[in-house]
Amino acid sequence: MDDVSTGDVKAISRAISLIENGALLPAPQENEMHFHIPVIGLTGPPGAGKSTLTDRIIGELVRDGNNVAVLCADPSSPFTHGAILGDRIRMSDWYDNPSVFIRSIATRGSLGGLPEGVEKIISLLRLAPFDYILIETVGVGQNEVQIASLADCTVVVLVPESGDDIQMMKAGLMEIADVFVVNKCDRPGADIFANDIKAMLHGTSKRVVKTIANTKHGVGDLISAIKYILEVKNK
Repeated sequence: MDDVSTGDVKAISRAISLIENGALLPAPQENEMHFHIPVIGLTGPPGAGKSTLTDRIIGELVRDGNNVAVLCADPSSPFTHGAILGDRIRMSDWYDNPSVFIRSIATRGSLGGLPEGVEKIISLLRLAPFDYILIETVGVGQNEVQIASLADCTVVVLVPESGDDIQMMKAGLMEIADVFVVNKCDRPGADIFANDIKAMLHGTSKRVVKTIANTKHGVGDLISAIKYILEVKNK
């Protein structure tokens, strides 16, 4: 674990592989873990632009001098049980950046959209000198509840067309999300959708942000909203 605490990328990768394969590793000592490292969870329906938005968030955090760990939960291959990388190619700019550690983790059939060992992986990453841990899930489903139980701030990424499901959202997402992102907000209906969400959140500390991930529009506002939620929760 000493190499992990220094931020050695190969050591961290090996340890995560061991966790994924069910190996029993020594439990990290609480006095060795950096509990101040916030875990940011990003979830939302397929096609909402989570991967592109995550990429933009990484860029903003790195620009501000932060070290960032990113876990990307991907569907498993039915043949190898490894992660099918999918949109992860959109984050390829960061794979050689010394300030960023990115790892795709396979769901391996987990109904929650996150692998069973994800809590151990988070504990492992909290041994390393990161400033933020980002977790991007497969998509909305049972995973939204699971990611909320693990994250210090849960971000739900939606698109204007999600407005058709606003009644469904009241039952689930409204409870677990800290920040709602209306991505692709240049599409028709974005302002109405964002205002409808704000109306339902009235009187809470939850935030609504409009973004266009492809152009980085609103990403700075999203970072500010995340930091605000973290401050509120740490009071």
